[in-house]
Amino acid sequence: FRITWHNEPVASGGKFGGVNYLVLPKELTGVDAKIVILLGKWFPTGAHKVGAAFGCLVPRLVTGQFDPTTQKAVWPSTGNYCRGGAYDSNLLACESIAILPEGMSQERFDWLASVAGETIKTPGSESNVKEIFDKCWELRESGEDLAIFNQFEEFGNYLWHYEVTGRAMMEVLSEVMGEGDRFRATVSNTGSGGTIACGDYMKEQFPGSKIVASEALQCPTLLNNGFGAHRIEGIGDKHVPWIHNVKNTDVVTAIDDNAPMGLIRLFNEAVGQEFLAKMGVDAGLIGRLPELGISSVANVLAAIKTAKYYEMDANDVIITVATDSMEMYASRLVELTEELGKFTDLDASGVYHQYLRGESTDNMQELTYIDRKRVHNLKYFTWVEQQGKTYEEIQAQWHDPNYWSSIHGHVDELDALIDAFNARTGLLP
Repeated sequence: FRITWHNEPVASGGKFGGVNYLVLPKELTGVDAKIVILLGKWFPTGAHKVGAAFGCLVPRLVTGQFDPTTQKAVWPSTGNYCRGGAYDSNLLACESIAILPEGMSQERFDWLASVAGETIKTPGSESNVKEIFDKCWELRESGEDLAIFNQFEEFGNYLWHYEVTGRAMMEVLSEVMGEGDRFRATVSNTGSGGTIACGDYMKEQFPGSKIVASEALQCPTLLNNGFGAHRIEGIGDKHVPWIHNVKNTDVVTAIDDNAPMGLIRLFNEAVGQEFLAKMGVDAGLIGRLPELGISSVANVLAAIKTAKYYEMDANDVIITVATDSMEMYASRLVELTEELGKFTDLDASGVYHQYLRGESTDNMQELTYIDRKRVHNLKYFTWVEQQGKTYEEIQAQWHDPNYWSSIHGHVDELDALIDAFNARTGLLP
């Protein structure tokens, strides 16, 4: 069903292919290090979160904990995950309920209207995850026969990115790394805590590499226990996801949401693309920049910060992820034009020099042991006080040396259960 990084990059009818990615040059980033970004655009829903939804759904499906013939599948999200869950539910001919904040892009709601059985809008916007959790508890207590797949706590999300995204990254690195190159860092917005799990996999392959977590400056929960609303759609905030392996995270960065909002104009407006050409950016790359959505641009900025902080050179390689493309955000470009006026050549120059060439190491912290424990301890207030986790569980996440590796150990077991399940359905040749 093409729920994989290995998709032919075509609008429809694509077959199995290589992992899709871009290597961003110095003319764009302003840094010598190679910044490699995997592209989620070519997944069936236009975002890799359909894979995370698959990772949450399948363990329960093949172990009999979820019955798609009688239960509705509930997908709490800030957008792409619930779209992926609705897609997966459709494949199973299962009723789905998507939950997401009312302030998300209109394209998300338009897409869900044709796929999800029901869409529930919760108050707020990107960082209002607590309201999503509250709606989940309300549904649990409704008496309906539901299965709630909460990406922020489901280890299937973590495991899918560790195993699948991590291996996809290794495949890409085998193509882009030359003699003398060094892999230095995996960079990811925290979001649900799923994508950043690929950093755990990459650190096992390259023990000296760093895992860099990124968030919005307007809601710097990891950086300084901050809170607030922001416009980087798809990265959540105001809490630390249960499945985020904080103890293995090396750096936290916070990105001003004005930067990606300006850069999506630079990358997508004709005037901006013409300006990039004047700056020496290859025309082929310019034509592909719309494959980066808002959170994808934020990841690129976090990678630039990382390259500058560690003074990386041309032999250093950083990898990150583009969750989705601009397909879900065309309305945001219209809104920005209505708010700020037509994007001009002067605007393009300002955005380029301020937000790309001007990206600094401000709002960035290399974490000590105590810093990491401070971030980890924030889980208590969401997950133990509010969401039913136990004191013993949160302590085990920090103190049990086998806690996270034991999750990795379930891969072969799950694969065997999936094979057995598929054999029983008779759908595969």
